[in-house]
Amino acid sequence: MTTQRRYDIDWLRVIAIFLLLIYHIAIVFQPWAMFLGFIKSEELMTGLWKPMTLLNVWRIPFLFFVSGMGVYFAIRKRNWKELIMERSRRILLPFLFGVVAIVPLHFLIFQAYYNLPLGYSAHPAHLWFLGNIFAYVLLLAPIFFYLKKSENGAFKKKLAVWMSNPLGPLSLSLLFVLEVILVKPQVFEMYALTWHGFFIGILAFFCGFLLVYSGEAFWKTALRWRWVYLGLALGMYLTRWFAFDLVAPGYLMAVESVSWILAIFGFGYRYLNRPSAVLSYLSQAAYPVYILHMVALHTAAWVILPLNWPIFLKFLAIIGFTGLFCFVIFEFLIRRIPFMRPLFGLSWDFKTSKIKAVSVLSLD
Repeated sequence: MTTQRRYDIDWLRVIAIFLLLIYHIAIVFQPWAMFLGFIKSEELMTGLWKPMTLLNVWRIPFLFFVSGMGVYFAIRKRNWKELIMERSRRILLPFLFGVVAIVPLHFLIFQAYYNLPLGYSAHPAHLWFLGNIFAYVLLLAPIFFYLKKSENGAFKKKLAVWMSNPLGPLSLSLLFVLEVILVKPQVFEMYALTWHGFFIGILAFFCGFLLVYSGEAFWKTALRWRWVYLGLALGMYLTRWFAFDLVAPGYLMAVESVSWILAIFGFGYRYLNRPSAVLSYLSQAAYPVYILHMVALHTAAWVILPLNWPIFLKFLAIIGFTGLFCFVIFEFLIRRIPFMRPLFGLSWDFKTSKIKAVSVLSLD
């Protein structure tokens, strides 16, 4: 198995988490924000939602792709028992902690803002993603380790040949088309706590593993054909915008989603596959920020929305407040207090007193 560090995947994971923050902040300024449990601005920015619909068809499947890639790298040096134990520490522990200690905080902020009766409720909320990943690891581990044992077999050779063809990676979209046809989701972009989200997630997770498993063949294809994948994705998005008022049939959105993801991998491989100190720090921060960001966002909305500021300035201020809140908590509490680190997906090597950065989406 290849052991080369893939910095482009690390960068793309960090960028995806940042886009998740922007996406959730944009919801605050939409008329239906309260139906999703977000504090709603009295002034709206409905035009902001059109670019968000571009993100929404690929942002969650992309993270599942990257998570599946992370498992490929993880099993290079672990057996199945070690993988389950390691993923339990990285994923299950932060998930359970977040459900009982983090999510109720932003629920309470929401209740207080709208003068609702205060009540504690353990709920996965945005952390549903972690619960799904842990389930996928348990379900797919037998297949992954079987493929690991037969890495020099006929299947990998045929897969590598197929991924050398530009239609090879794109053919994965047929699996997502089939999922839409069978599950029939009412809203393609409604992933959280739905069967559609579960099945599209497990497909993306498995496909992410297969893409890395196929070796350099996929990456060379993504690099060479990245502009074609981007053109296809952009063309389908514009068609969805002008022909379907952004609500295209699910099978078209499935193909668009995969096209965006392939293009992103291609451009990331071309421009982002290099180390940096900034990347090292942000890779540590990404997972804790993901867990914390809804508390930060609700706090920001509570403080900033009542101010007599122009609406766009409020939008920018909430972005800045949310980012600063997460940075301060991460830098001065999570990163420096040993017992807090595992609760947010980081680890502490007590034997050597050496801090080790890990993440549910990392390549270790």
